[in-house]
Amino acid sequence: MPVLEKALWQIESRLTEPLDLATLSQLCAVSPYHLSRTFRSGTGQSPMAYLRARRLSEAARRLARGEGDILQIALDAQYGSHEAFTRAFAACFGVLPSRVRQARSTDMLTLQEPIEMDKTRIIDLPATEMKDRAAFEVIGLGADCTFETTGAIPPLWQVLNAREEEINAAPGAVAYGLCMGADDEGRFRYVAGLEVAKGTGLPRGMERAVVPEGRYAVFRHRGHISDIGRTVYTIWNKSLPDLGLEPRRAPDFEFYDRRFDPETGRGEVEVWIPVEGD
Repeated sequence: MPVLEKALWQIESRLTEPLDLATLSQLCAVSPYHLSRTFRSGTGQSPMAYLRARRLSEAARRLARGEGDILQIALDAQYGSHEAFTRAFAACFGVLPSRVRQARSTDMLTLQEPIEMDKTRIIDLPATEMKDRAAFEVIGLGADCTFETTGAIPPLWQVLNAREEEINAAPGAVAYGLCMGADDEGRFRYVAGLEVAKGTGLPRGMERAVVPEGRYAVFRHRGHISDIGRTVYTIWNKSLPDLGLEPRRAPDFEFYDRRFDPETGRGEVEVWIPVEGD
């Protein structure tokens, strides 16, 4: 069962039980980092934000039906007090729980419905390779992104292609799309750049990224670059857990060489995921 599907099932099964990220990760047999990356890329939300929204949505339905008192509904939703529940409810929906109870309706609310995994995004990938890579440096252009807001990435490549002669890279140097500093909330720094020798001068408005040495699982994406999201989705949801590989906290990256045609956006791109192990 894919990681996201496991997580969604576990959350729905435990809406009225204590559940934190560490426990949810154990139930899904992956690390908290792996789960957060997978969940964010598949839903646009962190696991815990989705869990809170689902609990509050079910609480709102109970309030509208007139079930029990507000304190009991708060406790069932894993809030320790009436006050804590009311603050969270108002922050989520913009109205007080008492308003929903009085109205006997949730029509004024935008509820979080259960998400069902889109299994059509799981695709067959070429065989995975394991590679060791020495540390290297990249100079290019960067932008802060989340897994919900990646619209800044294509323009980075457009500007980089126009300015690549400013970078003192070796002839035919490969290009990289680095995902740097990804956190459990889905924030990361994306850098589009070229590999350079250590100490290469930095052009105006560009930045330097240093990728440490380590071991990687290398996957291949074939086809148009616009469809690489399905490859990445498959890697995190299925390929890594199926192979028994645990990602480590280090930059992962796309590797573009002569097999990829930037003019047409087609060809073969490697996706390198840093993994634990010797």
